[in-house]
Amino acid sequence: MATTIQISEDLLETLKKRKLYAKESYEEVIWDLIEDTMELNEETKKRIDIAREDIKAGRYYTHEQVKKELGL
Repeated sequence: MATTIQISEDLLETLKKRKLYAKESYEEVIWDLIEDTMELNEETKKRIDIAREDIKAGRYYTHEQVKKELGL
């Protein structure tokens, strides 16, 4: 069975960016996203949310900053 859903242009663009290859279907992209979240336990989800908040608040270091701090 197939169905049609309405999504915003923003979501469409996000899904396009998540494609691993050009001919990957949006169904495959969505299944991959669902699978990713199903594998995460609640503690991991909580830590991801905290990390996202830190990033939004600017509390992070870039790879270049860490390399410089370590003298690499």
